[in-house]
Amino acid sequence: MAAGLVDLRSDTVTRPTAAMRESMMAAPLGDDVFGDDPTVNALQDKLAGLLGFEAALFMPTGTQSNLCAVLAHCGRGDEYIVGQMQHCYRWEAGGAAVLGSVQPQPIAHQADGTLALADIEAAIKPDDPHFARSRLLALENTLGGQLMPMEWLRAACGLAASHGLGRHLDGARLFNAAVAQAEGLESDALAEARRIAASFDTVSVCFSKGLGAPAGSALCGSRELIARARRIRKMAGGAMRQSGMLAAAAAYALDHHVERLAEDHALARRLAEGLAGIEGVQALPPHTNIVFVELQAAARERAGALLEHLAQRGVLATGLYKLRFVTHLDVDVAGIDRAVAAVREFFEA
Repeated sequence: MAAGLVDLRSDTVTRPTAAMRESMMAAPLGDDVFGDDPTVNALQDKLAGLLGFEAALFMPTGTQSNLCAVLAHCGRGDEYIVGQMQHCYRWEAGGAAVLGSVQPQPIAHQADGTLALADIEAAIKPDDPHFARSRLLALENTLGGQLMPMEWLRAACGLAASHGLGRHLDGARLFNAAVAQAEGLESDALAEARRIAASFDTVSVCFSKGLGAPAGSALCGSRELIARARRIRKMAGGAMRQSGMLAAAAAYALDHHVERLAEDHALARRLAEGLAGIEGVQALPPHTNIVFVELQAAARERAGALLEHLAQRGVLATGLYKLRFVTHLDVDVAGIDRAVAAVREFFEA
């Protein structure tokens, strides 16, 4: 990251720490296409064990991990039920439909990001040749930084199971959810991550967001399902050779960067509190590390100018009428205070 730049566009902009780079350079390597990269194999076993699954599969990206999951659950002419704002429906280029002839059945979210159980049930198709075959319910946690309620996850997955549907979790920020859920409980983040994952047949986890690895995701599931996903990964061009260097970064992140996510959450709260009281600006209270800022009325018309103003002061964010700021391990208190001061300067000028 450029010196002096406060990059709040996403937690994907993180750079590997010095210690993570050392672990990457020291990683023993093999050929993962042949299944003999020891560092990849160790990571897969480690993550599967942490989350309570039989197996896991290392992937280049979360988009590919979600794609392999959906296509491993579903065949041509099947459908998966998904929320309108979930990443695997809205921001992954329609991959399941384009590459797998699997139809998405999107439904609207409630105000808290959940899907109404009645809407889920209504979307499940009867066994009739007029309809695509309902095969899978896909959920996401966190969703736009929001922690999904544990009881709702269990209820939604139980409903899907009662109709014979598989359950997939896009857990790109699963460990952010786990850290937030562990707050106030006599539990730790890893235990909460496993508890969230327990309701699902497959879980995708991303290492290149808050965990700070340079690339990589993994899909967890049964041995049978992961074997199907491995074949799909090969077709999708995601089988890599000496990928142990990336797997080493992911393993380091699991060991050293999970509990520290609480620091990112605290910085997000500091940002939201710092923006409180600015006329025309409403910072939504963050659950984890993502702060959405709604601009009201006349302020909304100045969104583009605001982003340009922030960039001129070395602060990067994204959005239009609703701005998004994401905290991560490359941001500190001074950076957050600088971002707050830049926003206030713009609106108080």
